Amino acid sequence: MATKIFMEALSPTMEEGRLVKWLKNEGDAVKSGEPLAEVETDKAIMELVARGDGVLRKRLVGENESRPVGSLVGVIAAPDENIDALVSEAGGAAAGGAKPPAEVVAKTQESAGATSVPQRPAQSQGEASAPPEQKTPAGPPAIPTQGQPSPASGNGGQLRSSPLARRMASDRGLDLSQVRGSGPGGRIIKRDVESAAAAPSAAQPSVRVARTGADYEDVALTQIRKTIAKRLAESIGPIPTFYLTAEYDLTRVTEMRAAMAEMGDEFKVSVNDVLMKAVATALSQHPEVNAHWLGDKIRYYNRVHLGMAVATPDGLIVPVIFDADQKRMREISREAKELAKRARERKLKPEEYTGSTFSISNLGMFGIDQFTAIINPPEVAILAIGTAQDVVVPAAGGTAVEKRVRVTMSCDHRAVDGAVGAAFLQTLRRLIENPLMLVF
Repeated sequence: MATKIFMEALSPTMEEGRLVKWLKNEGDAVKSGEPLAEVETDKAIMELVARGDGVLRKRLVGENESRPVGSLVGVIAAPDENIDALVSEAGGAAAGGAKPPAEVVAKTQESAGATSVPQRPAQSQGEASAPPEQKTPAGPPAIPTQGQPSPASGNGGQLRSSPLARRMASDRGLDLSQVRGSGPGGRIIKRDVESAAAAPSAAQPSVRVARTGADYEDVALTQIRKTIAKRLAESIGPIPTFYLTAEYDLTRVTEMRAAMAEMGDEFKVSVNDVLMKAVATALSQHPEVNAHWLGDKIRYYNRVHLGMAVATPDGLIVPVIFDADQKRMREISREAKELAKRARERKLKPEEYTGSTFSISNLGMFGIDQFTAIINPPEVAILAIGTAQDVVVPAAGGTAVEKRVRVTMSCDHRAVDGAVGAAFLQTLRRLIENPLMLVF
């Protein structure tokens, strides 16, 4: 008996998919569970697998074509089975603009784990967060690169770089493995880091637009960009938002990071890693901020699932660090790097980018002093983090220079009052300005 191949909901929030590439040709034998095609969802590129054995008799959708969830995209059947009725049915539905059967949509969404409630990290987590003109907040944004640089390696494959270069790269959020060294033996030095930070790719992810002699070029929206547009429209208009800004002293954070680095590479963490740990710890003490607005109720979470926005050429996506308050800074640092890498490669699994209870957007590595981020519904707040910079401040007998950072919290006034948001930022101040509290 023939098996219909439907456009499945490969992520909990997917409504439409673009068939990027067929992995099987018509006439190829297929087995249940075998990949048939690659599909671009609203968040990543996933595999569409066969739900039956037989031969791929008909591909009803061409590559780079989009279809709503539940649409018929192909047919698997025995070599001699008549599938004319199925093919004509699919053609009629396309011509008439018919919607896919509701039960098919529901079934495929259920199989993707669609839910608005975060469960466990291994399960689908509902809808993740999304910030401003990015699509979702930015935790550690995409690491800027310079084309295809050759990493400076030596000493058994270890990266060769000066202590100053390593410190500068850490402060700017640069991945040294993507920086070309110009020092002796390809060693990465100060000017290499400065050049990488100033490169155009560090300013913003590249947009894939072909330059021609025409006056303009129209580029079709990707699935992720369509979702960004829809999500932001749901946020900035309906949500009554107010903003709270605070400035924190990073002197002790800098001292702690230097002390940890002296213990070895495995203990190195970035300023952003410390800030994420501090935010997660503060959220565990303020469940009124670690919450979702659900229309007729507010859901306060006892577990902290921290969303961090990552910039990609197609838009921003928010991987989630689950139970972030329970993890050490080293664990957060390692997980953040791994998630950011897979996000840029469009290889995240649905359970890795859904289910956040609060999100952060960090544009400090792009030299942004201060900004406001758009709340990702159903979350009730988001924290925007600017760049860490030296600031001259009054001191006994004159002035002093301190490393400081500005953060701005966007709050949904339906769930978070000004005093509630201020109390959260006060707790965050204590943790950041006394970072040893984060290791107990």
